[in-house]
Amino acid sequence: MFSVRKWEQGALWVSLAGVVTIAWWYLFVLASDMGSMSEMAGMPMWDSAYALSMFFMWTVMMIGMMVPTAVRAIGIYMNVARTARERGSAIASTYSFVVGYVVTWTLFSVGATGIQAILDNAGLMSGMMTMTSAYLGAGVLIGAGIYQFTPWKDVCLQHCQSPAQYLAGRFGPRPVHGISLGMRHGAYCLGCCWLLMLLLFVGGVMNLLWIAAITMFVIIEKLLPRWMQVTRVSGLAMIVAGLAFFATG
Repeated sequence: MFSVRKWEQGALWVSLAGVVTIAWWYLFVLASDMGSMSEMAGMPMWDSAYALSMFFMWTVMMIGMMVPTAVRAIGIYMNVARTARERGSAIASTYSFVVGYVVTWTLFSVGATGIQAILDNAGLMSGMMTMTSAYLGAGVLIGAGIYQFTPWKDVCLQHCQSPAQYLAGRFGPRPVHGISLGMRHGAYCLGCCWLLMLLLFVGGVMNLLWIAAITMFVIIEKLLPRWMQVTRVSGLAMIVAGLAFFATG
């Protein structure tokens, strides 16, 4: 027989899986309706309604992409909360931690929407939501590759690979504590992945294969041991790809 706490943990994982599944279903529907999407993106009317729809699209995309990459931190938080409850202590629910994490990526979605608006208004985005300038795409690829070698990337990735050290001692009893901690963990994750997310403009914001590939890379980068040098190898690959883009542009 499962205890109530086991059922609560199971319910959390099932609900998160459901949210991620809905997010990917939403992206699939948008990508399947690429005809109308192309028409909208080809001649965008950046009024408040269109901007809100693009912001919503980016937010759903970030939920679908980034929540699965945070399972290690979510699991750690859940286990600490369970242990604290067993000992009679109070720690904010794991849901509040997840909410905080999503808030950070929602803020990123605001910036991504703004970047898309700038590119659209400058005529640098196709109807498929892809950069039309090979030189600009090359610059993003090279920039993302160089960032893989920086100390900022190393610090943020180390946190994402071993979040327990950072989370320890920062738990609090109120929901605001869980949200704050989730946002701070999300900030490290953002610092690790923000340029990788901008690669969506290079491969296509609505290219599901490209979205899935970036998601899988982020998961692999966070889960594989550092000695495998995934970050350095990928950085070199991005730089080479960017130079190839530049040469053929």
